[in-house]
Amino acid sequence: MRAVACFVHGVEAVVRLFGWIAAWTCVVLVGLVAGDVLMRYAFSIGAVWLQELQWHLISPIALFGMSYLLLMGEQVRVDVFYERFPAGLQRVIEVIGGLLLLVMGLYIAWLTLPWIAQSFARGESSPNPGGLPLRWLLKSLIPFGFVLLALQGLAHALRQAFALPTRGE
Repeated sequence: MRAVACFVHGVEAVVRLFGWIAAWTCVVLVGLVAGDVLMRYAFSIGAVWLQELQWHLISPIALFGMSYLLLMGEQVRVDVFYERFPAGLQRVIEVIGGLLLLVMGLYIAWLTLPWIAQSFARGESSPNPGGLPLRWLLKSLIPFGFVLLALQGLAHALRQAFALPTRGE
């Protein structure tokens, strides 16, 4: 039981770290958009790489944020039905949901690997002049984000299955 609790707490610590990264990436994104708008309208200066960087930053926000949302209990569920179920059935639903996330996350991560390998082999970069290079690096966030989600799904299922208490922030 202690090993399970240590594993769950370890995964949750990693997910918290990437949730923090996603949150600060939002701050950076807002600053970049504001700076880009200011430069464009006040000084008539624009850069393709800056615009591409803005949409590139949305990827870690979404891919890291989805695991963090599960950790914080902010995932989407049909509460109209769920809240009326007895506590035991709610836990069973949470365990099954966590295990499904584990399988789905690993499967999606696995599916993306050939796509990223192809991008790396081609040296894919932005098709726009002045755009960002290393497009494969951005694409590699996809399997990483889904593996993180899979691990958090497993931690969620274990927390529910073993009725581990939630840790305070």
